[in-house]
Parts: sequence; structure tokens; C-alpha cells
Amino acid sequence: MNDTVLASLLAALVAALGGLLVPFVLAQLPEPEPPSTPLPEGETPPPPYAELAARPGLGWRCAVVAGVLGGVVGATQGLVWSLVWLAPLVPVAVALAFVDWHTRLLPRRIVVPATLAALAAVLVVGLATDQRDALVRAVVAMVVARSFFWVLWFVHATGLGFGDVRLAALVGLVLGWEGWGAVALGLWSGFVALGVPGVLLALVRRDLTLVRKAYPFGPAMLAGALVGLVWGTALGARVWG
Repeated sequence: MNDTVLASLLAALVAALGGLLVPFVLAQLPEPEPPSTPLPEGETPPPPYAELAARPGLGWRCAVVAGVLGGVVGATQGLVWSLVWLAPLVPVAVALAFVDWHTRLLPRRIVVPATLAALAAVLVVGLATDQRDALVRAVVAMVVARSFFWVLWFVHATGLGFGDVRLAALVGLVLGWEGWGAVALGLWSGFVALGVPGVLLALVRRDLTLVRKAYPFGPAMLAGALVGLVWGTALGARVWG
């Protein structure tokens, strides 16, 4: 068994086991406070976290999705130190994408601890293995990505909430360790993943108002991060030699 296969299997196993815990994690979340302003006409309130957690088959579905994605990440990264945080973060990403898709919320109780844990792992690995360049780049990318999304949130970009700003820090940290090519491709792919489906839906339904509709950004941002992880390093090698 070569290193690539081993890395893929290990990452898939860790991610799948984490996916099984998604219903338990969601059930522990405090319910968000009701919005201070009335919902737009025709829009229904988001389902409670407890209701999402109780959906039949959620655990094994998340385990399958997380296992497949973990296997992809492991196969593309190989047996490298970054798997220490990448594999556990896969089920976290699955949980956040699921919640944001159904509620348009990214729970702080998940995003912040995941970011702090990943940052601690990056610091320990970076210092212990003397990969200081990757460590510094990861921290800088985290600050840059969060600042960029904070500016977008501050100017009231459509569909962007402060949960997306918090998530951007985690995405920037993870992609920054891999390289600036991963950061650029990952963030750009997130915006593409958000915009293209809305445009296609508007064309199919012949309703241009769907282009201006606010869609959850979390799943698109996480999909972009996966693209950055898989192809970003190769892009960076071509651009920066």
C-alpha cells in the first residue's frame, strides 16, 4: 500500500467517523435568537437545530459524504502533516454546509472552536517541523481572508452574514498553509460556486430576480476551499514557479 492510498483511507475513516457525530453536535447547539426584523414576505423561518439533528438518516448520510470528501483530500494531499487538521475539519465542513443550506446560519459554536483548534494544530506542526514559512503564510492568509470578507459584510454584500466572515478565517488558514495559489483559487471558486447556480436557475426559470436573491454562502465557500486544496498547489507552482 503506497502513501497516497494510506493517506486517503486514513482521512476517509477519520472524516466518516466525524460525520456520524454531526446529529449529536447539532442537537447540542443553542437555538438562535429570533430575527429582530420581520422576515421578507413569503419567506419561512429556518427550522430549529434540534429538528435538523433529528432528521432520519442524517448521521450515516453525513458519514458517507464526509468519508468520500476525506478520501479525496487524503488522496490529493498524501501523507503530510496538514492531514492532522484537514481530516477532522471535513465533517465540520459537512455540518456547516448542511446547517447553512437549511437555515442560512453558520453557528458560532462550531466555527470558532474549529478555527481555534486548527490554528493550534497549525502552530504546533509549523514550529515542531520547522515549516515556519507555511505557518506564517497560513496566519497571514487567515487575517487577509477574514478582513476581505469583513469589508464585504460591512458594505452589505447580498447574502453575506457575519458567520461567513468567521468561516473565511478558517478557510484562509487552511488554504494558506498549502500556498497562495490555493488561497486565490479557493476564494475565487467560492464566489463562482455561489454565482453560477443562481444565474443558471434564473435562465431556466426565466426570472432575473433570482440573480439578486440571497443564497447561503457557506456551502459555496467550503466547496471553493475543496477546489483550492485539490488544485491550488498546482496553480501556485505554475504562477509563481
